[in-house]
Amino acid sequence: SWIKPGMCAWDHWWSGEVKMEMDVIKEYIDFAAEQGWPYMLIDWQWYGPYNKAHADITKPAPQLNMPEILEYARSKNVRCWLWLYCTDVNKNDSYKEAFALYEKWGIAGIKIDFMDRDDQEMVNWYHRIIKEAAKHKLMVNFHGAYKPDGIGRTYPNLLTREGVMGGEYSKFSKRVTPEHNVTLAFTRMLAGPMDYTPGAVNNATAEDFYINFVHPISLGTRAHQAALYVVYESSLQMLADSPSNYYKAPEFASFISRIPTTWDDTKAITAKIGEQLVIARKNGKNWYLAGLTDWNARSIEVKLNFLEADKYKMEVFKDGVNADVYASDFKTEEVIVSKGDSINVTMAKGGGWAAILTPIE
Repeated sequence: SWIKPGMCAWDHWWSGEVKMEMDVIKEYIDFAAEQGWPYMLIDWQWYGPYNKAHADITKPAPQLNMPEILEYARSKNVRCWLWLYCTDVNKNDSYKEAFALYEKWGIAGIKIDFMDRDDQEMVNWYHRIIKEAAKHKLMVNFHGAYKPDGIGRTYPNLLTREGVMGGEYSKFSKRVTPEHNVTLAFTRMLAGPMDYTPGAVNNATAEDFYINFVHPISLGTRAHQAALYVVYESSLQMLADSPSNYYKAPEFASFISRIPTTWDDTKAITAKIGEQLVIARKNGKNWYLAGLTDWNARSIEVKLNFLEADKYKMEVFKDGVNADVYASDFKTEEVIVSKGDSINVTMAKGGGWAAILTPIE
């Protein structure tokens, strides 16, 4: 009953403006509450310098009042996750004391980072951590992790893990391309849940992209980023960007806020590794349809024969007419479709397409 998937706001280093301060944390909690997300992750340095001899994962940094933060989050119906550096967790088995404390605090889960190994000793350590976390009703997200191995079936409190060259690499690399993103759906994602951390608001074509560590940019269109929330499976789904950026793009934030993080059914409509795909997923009575493409513009005909009800309201988030030169350009539309209809999923180069289909009763 305490293992609950959902969207998570994230005060991460992706956004150069983030500082480990009370007002910043409260800003992210406010944003999660406004969007209806259940979680907010307090990321690195909440307990001060990490990976140091004096690092203590039971003591917040001097500038933070943890009881005040947690009470504020409770008042907003938001629960907090905590980031931890693996060596600090492992020091003298300090995680046992810490996990018991986090349970008293009402922490929802922990994100542990920088393991960067998959030898037998480390694999066994993963098992110990997950089991100890479960004793204290803590969910787990492993970053700096090896690829999934199915352990989530035994310990479902392990919601997701990184083990992927994800969105944050765009801060210092040109390798996270639309081709890369399409390929991940056929490779890494087959192994299990993938914390890619999509949701970048600043988007660029291949010609316009440059590495900006302070105000990072993603390769491909904004609709491509929206589609990733349907294509990539992660029952804990992070929002990479800052509230200030999402406030400038309210339609984008509103749309991705409505995409679930768990699925009842999946239909692969069409796909070619590294080039393009269209996928449909179901949650409850609603269907969610998404397409991705590489650096080639495409229009793919999709037959809606997987729908169950006769008619649906289809809300679309797609590339705008200028998305091939201005990657942040997008268009939204609402249409009525019927089971068996054919629609065109049209994407700009590096683009994407996403839709929410709600049955009309």
